[in-house]
Amino acid sequence: MSFYEKLTALKIELPTVAVPAAAYVMHARTGNTVFLSGHLAKKDGKVWVGQLGKDVSTEEGKLAARGIAIELIATLQDACGGDLNKVKRIVKVMSLVNSTPDFTEQHLVTNGASELFVEVFGDSGKHARSAFGVAQIPLGACVEIELIAELAE
Repeated sequence: MSFYEKLTALKIELPTVAVPAAAYVMHARTGNTVFLSGHLAKKDGKVWVGQLGKDVSTEEGKLAARGIAIELIATLQDACGGDLNKVKRIVKVMSLVNSTPDFTEQHLVTNGASELFVEVFGDSGKHARSAFGVAQIPLGACVEIELIAELAE
């Protein structure tokens, strides 16, 4: 099953690629490696504001991370010239979770993205990752995730 067939089976429509909110690009490629800028969690089309351990639950954070993964896949498609079949593998995911000092489930929040990458890309979606708890994220977002992928030549 192709990546597109998997997206269809999951009832996922890729959104329009976001535009940079500051002085950066959404993706940068060097050789066969593409780096995707951090994407913020969104809810109802707006930045999903909140802090894990205070006003956002772990399960909500996981949904936020899954939503970010969908946006990252759209950006990855753009970085591939419109063809996700050029994705060789997801290499690394870095997740920043806006959380209280005593919140310790950043890894569970990040699973929302990691699990979707495996659902869509199979073994090629298995990746190294880091999940950090941070005091704040731009615009007060609850989660931000960036990604590194390897593309076929």
